[in-house]
Amino acid sequence: MKTGLSVLTIAAAALLAGFWLLGDDGESSDGEALAAMPGQPTIKVLTPRNGSRHQNGSAVVRVDIENFRLAPGHFGRQPRLAEGHIKFSLNRVPDCVDPEKLEEAMNSPRGSGRLTGRSFDFPEYSGTNGLLAAEIGSAGSYSPATEPHILYSDLPWGFYRLVVTLARNNGITTPAHAVTTFEILPTSNRDPEEVACEPGQVAAAEAAERIN
Repeated sequence: MKTGLSVLTIAAAALLAGFWLLGDDGESSDGEALAAMPGQPTIKVLTPRNGSRHQNGSAVVRVDIENFRLAPGHFGRQPRLAEGHIKFSLNRVPDCVDPEKLEEAMNSPRGSGRLTGRSFDFPEYSGTNGLLAAEIGSAGSYSPATEPHILYSDLPWGFYRLVVTLARNNGITTPAHAVTTFEILPTSNRDPEEVACEPGQVAAAEAAERIN
């Protein structure tokens, strides 16, 4: 019996330790993303691939989800185990990035230190998902979706960073997330004007490569 109690005590202590280490954004106390436990919900970006380049100012985003059910009929309602919706958050990488900000973004991809340029989670860019974002007050922050895909269109040229997160029915974010970066090419044959960064700053192309 003592042996059995000891095992239970150790297991309980480990479980509590896990809760203490896990932050609201699914990161450990030192800012590193925690690996998903077996059977836990996960999300993976299928397209756009990290580092991909896109024409026509658009990007079709498709994700793969495991151990989680998208529940359109329960959107905005009480949370249920392993069901909810997706939060798509698209931001343009600034043309010039301060090295300290870049370091914070690399250590905390979804936290307060993440690199956030101009948001494109508005109806004119994310369509019906953007309309829903405007309806629930998340426009400029994220576009909610109850399907494993979203279309962003009319995007200006530049580098973009997309953070995809699973959320419960009531909108509470879960630790399951994925990040990808991609480039939107100019729509004409004329190259865009080059942006001269100040000494020490990191250009968008290099920043996009390092923050995923």
